[in-house]
Amino acid sequence: MDAIIEDKFLSILQANNILIHSEDYERLAVRFDSGSAEFVEALIRENLVAHHKACKLWADSLAVAYVDPLSSLVMPEALEKIPHDIASKTGALPLYRIDTHLTVALSDPFNESTMRRLEGISGLKVSPVFALPCEIRDAIEVHYSSEVSIQESIEALEKTEGLLVSELSPSDLANMGESRSIIKIFDSLLYLAIKERTSDIHIEPEEESTRIRLRIDGRLREVLRFSKSILKALTVRAKILCGVNVSDTRFPQDGRFTISLGTNKVSFRVSFIPTIDGEKIVIRILAPSGKKDFLTLDQMLISQSVLNPFKRLIKSPNGIIFVTGPTGSGKTTTLYAALQEINGSNVNISTIEDPVEMRLEGLVQSQVNNHIDLSFARLLRSLLRQDPDIILVGEIRDLETAKIATEAALTGHLVFSTLHSNNAIQSIVRLVEIGIPAYMVAPSILGVLAQRLAARICDKCKESYVPSVGLLERFFHDAEDCEVSLYRGRGCNDCRGTGYRGRIAFHELVLVTEEIRSLISDNAGLKDLTAAARNVGYKPLRYDGLKKALLGLTTIEEVEKLAGFEWAT
Repeated sequence: MDAIIEDKFLSILQANNILIHSEDYERLAVRFDSGSAEFVEALIRENLVAHHKACKLWADSLAVAYVDPLSSLVMPEALEKIPHDIASKTGALPLYRIDTHLTVALSDPFNESTMRRLEGISGLKVSPVFALPCEIRDAIEVHYSSEVSIQESIEALEKTEGLLVSELSPSDLANMGESRSIIKIFDSLLYLAIKERTSDIHIEPEEESTRIRLRIDGRLREVLRFSKSILKALTVRAKILCGVNVSDTRFPQDGRFTISLGTNKVSFRVSFIPTIDGEKIVIRILAPSGKKDFLTLDQMLISQSVLNPFKRLIKSPNGIIFVTGPTGSGKTTTLYAALQEINGSNVNISTIEDPVEMRLEGLVQSQVNNHIDLSFARLLRSLLRQDPDIILVGEIRDLETAKIATEAALTGHLVFSTLHSNNAIQSIVRLVEIGIPAYMVAPSILGVLAQRLAARICDKCKESYVPSVGLLERFFHDAEDCEVSLYRGRGCNDCRGTGYRGRIAFHELVLVTEEIRSLISDNAGLKDLTAAARNVGYKPLRYDGLKKALLGLTTIEEVEKLAGFEWAT
């Protein structure tokens, strides 16, 4: 059977103009059965065949569908049919149940003994699909992870080694950080966070206990609470992964680490800070490397009144464009989407980031390293000697970087960057306040896009309601004459009872006109700049947020929380 599959797979590869050197084929065939899914994994790992292409063609040779279990919808009712230990032993991940059929991802969809065992346990007819062994293994860890299983692991460790851990020396703690029990707890926490679409993990010491909170859809949710005895071991484990000083608990430290997830990698940025009760850890989960399915500008549900002029703006030959907003507001995602929109073989696009959060094909990406004084300003100064057409400066933090970026915009380069400010117009004033002369800011700046990320209403439990006049009066003039319906989520299993699932952005865009340039040169204030921006269609963040609320994408409470007060009409 394997020989037949192998021949068919090779024929399909050749039919798709995918040629593998005989030396590479034979070298891998010695280590792996060339008629197995492990052989396909090896081809992908050695970059001999692209991931999705290899998986799809291998599935075609088996006459089944290919499913990536790490990016596909997995139904809780399907997971309930196969216990975790059985899924791990058989290498089978249940994906979804439809009536009496259970779709299961397998690396060997024709293993009859496995099929019979799964059907006997589930009581359902199993429909197999293909997935790589590494994808199934990691997806099982992600989808079966839960607060309960982590809590049980922590309680078991506390009973056996809790008091011992709290009294260990730094060197002994380093060894403890490599123990299987601590590794299992820490890895399970990461898998749970990935499963729940978490942006940040907060591990917080308190006087008597430790709590773990996850930021999901912009909101912090407590998932675990346990005694402080295990905190030191978890902290050491995180420090070992980051490669920072394990014994130093007096000063803040920052680090990064990466884990494999299927054929991709997920990166984490970690911050350690001393508190009166111990070290607090915040772990930021970055986008998986190798993923090509990031959002384009057209997929980001940006209002057309903002999207169309912004698209025209990013095709300018030179000047500087800012995307502004608080930490975690999606600025980097928007900038990547903008660069992808104008990316092509005829332009040289270079980036300076801290850190590089996603690799984009066709871009030259550099990363700041403050440990060796490789700053934004130093990289930018050197980058200008590399004949760039378009430059992304991850963030303007100081006068030197701001000045070099502005000079680059004035000398024929298109520059993208971010600033921290409350709205788009304040960003213009901020540049002058940093120390850039107004006569340089005025001709260089093209426009500023400000944005916020709001929690999106869960599509499964969304309902409409008629708001009270009192609520509408906070947002609209003549509220008594308003006849509108708003939306909210009732709460369901899909959104864990919160009423929200996912994020939605709202924006404001300031286009810098000749009138605004004159005002900047004259050091005009916010009031005059805002009035001039309104003359060319500027609408504040609150206005776009209310549009998204009226469309049923978010709630009016989210708009009120994230956008400063201004009348929308």
